[in-house]
Amino acid sequence: MSENKFEKEYTEQSFWEKTKNYAKKAGVTVLEPAFTLFYAARDPQTPVWAKTTIYGALGYFVSTIDAIPDITPLVGYTDDLAVLIAATAAVAMHIKQVHRERAAETIKQWFE
Repeated sequence: MSENKFEKEYTEQSFWEKTKNYAKKAGVTVLEPAFTLFYAARDPQTPVWAKTTIYGALGYFVSTIDAIPDITPLVGYTDDLAVLIAATAAVAMHIKQVHRERAAETIKQWFE
């Protein structure tokens, strides 16, 4: 599927539903880049091309179609993590410290 397809699958509601339902299974390693990208995408200063990349990655994260099903023990989120890391690298210049801090705050609220 193309990145555009996954971008169309992304909604803020689907993002929060997936993260809430699978937070413990996915863990901090997967959720931290997801939250960082989420907050970067919501920033009005993030350019449209970067938001498109981010929404494509988050769309893949929330999609029910995965290269490795999320229900697979231990490795189920490796494809999600790979996509999130690739998107983070692609838009790194537009990820601000405030995005990372908000992601860390969200992780702290969920896991501590």
